[in-house]
Amino acid sequence: MDVETTTIVGSQEGRSTWSLQLRELWRYRELLYFLIWRDIKVRYQQTILGVAWTVIQPLAIALSLTLFLGRAVHVPPESLPYPIFAYASMLIWQLFAQALINSSNSLLDNERLITKVYFPRLLVPLSAALCTLLDFAIGAVILIPYLIHYRIAPGASMLLLPLPVFLAVLLASGVGLWLGSLNVRYRDVRYTIAFIVQFWFLASPIAYPVTVVPEKWRALYALNPMVGVAEGFRWTLRGSGAAPVRLIAVSTVAALLAFVSGLYYFRRMEETFADFI
Repeated sequence: MDVETTTIVGSQEGRSTWSLQLRELWRYRELLYFLIWRDIKVRYQQTILGVAWTVIQPLAIALSLTLFLGRAVHVPPESLPYPIFAYASMLIWQLFAQALINSSNSLLDNERLITKVYFPRLLVPLSAALCTLLDFAIGAVILIPYLIHYRIAPGASMLLLPLPVFLAVLLASGVGLWLGSLNVRYRDVRYTIAFIVQFWFLASPIAYPVTVVPEKWRALYALNPMVGVAEGFRWTLRGSGAAPVRLIAVSTVAALLAFVSGLYYFRRMEETFADFI
């Protein structure tokens, strides 16, 4: 057994499935940074509009929703005007969906890196999910003229805006760890990811408010963690009305469960990635 193999085996021996290996992740923090930066560069390499796509996509869909559903969907009086409602919803949804898709496909996309060099494999899906935060930040700038046009003054609730953003990334990372691990062993999982995202979009209050759902079904509907994320994000922008505390609490628990269980499964499968990939 050569020195390199010994080092790799030694690095993997004695690891607990439940361990986050924080020390190991901290040692490779620079690699996480470079993986994120590489993913950002690759995404916009040889594109004409570059980062403008981060604004064009949610804005175009929001405008379409406004034109075709703006009058049909009745948002509560205390909610945001529908154009802001639609754009804010698409912004937080795009963050979640892109983070989920990226993290789910990240292991196969980094096949050569995983099979040649040892490093904490967890960095791959995490970097794929975290790089979407830049897109979100750029897209969020468009909210400023929206708020100015509709004369919506930011309130104290704006300070809580990072919470739904964090929950969206945490939930996407957790589900991405599950799908990414399964994707290595069962390649047809890749083809179900787009279906899952599309179905989840329709099952979430993105184009419509929660009030559209009948009262008797809302408790069950709230089990969808993106309900609390979307409602919480819109509430932080409008700065008025009652905070959706219960919805956010359910989303927080669901996101934590998804991440912890996804992490556990990822750790169990991690040592077999190089064999199946």
